[in-house]
Amino acid sequence: MRILGIESSCDDTGIAIYDSERGILADALYSQLSHQKYGGVVPELASRDHIQKVIPLISAVLEAAQLKSEDIDGIAYTKGPGLAGALMVGATIAQGLGFAWKIPTIGVHHLEGHLLAPMLAEPAPSFPFLALLISGGHTQIISVRTLGDYEILGESLDDAVGEAFDKTAKLLGLPYPGGPHLEKLAQNGNAKKFQFPRPLLHREDLNFSFSGLKTHVANVIHKTELSDENKADIAAQFEETIADILCKKMHRALLQTGISRLVVAGGVSANLTLRKALSALAEKEECHIYFPPLKYCTDNGAMIAYAGAQRLMRDEKSDFSIQVRPRWPLSELKAPEKSA
Repeated sequence: MRILGIESSCDDTGIAIYDSERGILADALYSQLSHQKYGGVVPELASRDHIQKVIPLISAVLEAAQLKSEDIDGIAYTKGPGLAGALMVGATIAQGLGFAWKIPTIGVHHLEGHLLAPMLAEPAPSFPFLALLISGGHTQIISVRTLGDYEILGESLDDAVGEAFDKTAKLLGLPYPGGPHLEKLAQNGNAKKFQFPRPLLHREDLNFSFSGLKTHVANVIHKTELSDENKADIAAQFEETIADILCKKMHRALLQTGISRLVVAGGVSANLTLRKALSALAEKEECHIYFPPLKYCTDNGAMIAYAGAQRLMRDEKSDFSIQVRPRWPLSELKAPEKSA
């Protein structure tokens, strides 16, 4: 089965073709740059860019895979959560093409795409596993029993970890999106020069909080002469703090659940400092750890094509009504019904 995947939840236009026997045949990603001058995503601009890019990217991916429209067996698109206008672009095009090509379509939960993205790597994890989902909009610890059977064990009570990265980067005068720039800056810093708080580590639950950390960093920045050296030192301590928080919470989750497989997914999982710290934790606890390929950490069409394929192969499909869910709790997602 060959599935065309369309990702348009925010400011990245991702297209991919997944073959159930051969894996990803081709993929393309357009990352919008028009938001940089505003320091954040402008929803209307994001929607307009998706309108301009989705069809040309689909054509390019089909050509790269040496396929024609009649070779596609189904279309998966991001139904939510995300920006309403951006989601509508992907949904409208997916449903229109599905109707024209006479093939089924399926609306995919964006976070399920991230959770399953490590399945595109070798070796791939098997169910069940414990997932740490870290992105610009989410920080969650999830027990993943099987496709669609997800239990959120802990999550951020305020800012997501990716949001904390971007806000701290902005305070340091770094361009948007700030996470990768902060990571690069931290490579030249001394993490021991400053000391930042680790919120909620005294609590036995698995929840996170990054708002207070962000405020503390802001106060330090306002009181400190922002030389290049001090900027790098602040970035390094910030990264170390985040790594420490995530590792301690995941250690607690591993002990509480007894699960021996750990998946780390979402855009922030591309951060090499965090990967190194979490890999060290997994080695110490003698559990297996899995990450998506680096290019599939951030929003992309490949993860949507893969997640959609898993659903379509279990006889799920959408009607051709155009519906999106900008707010869609992962807890509302259901496992596919077993065939009789």
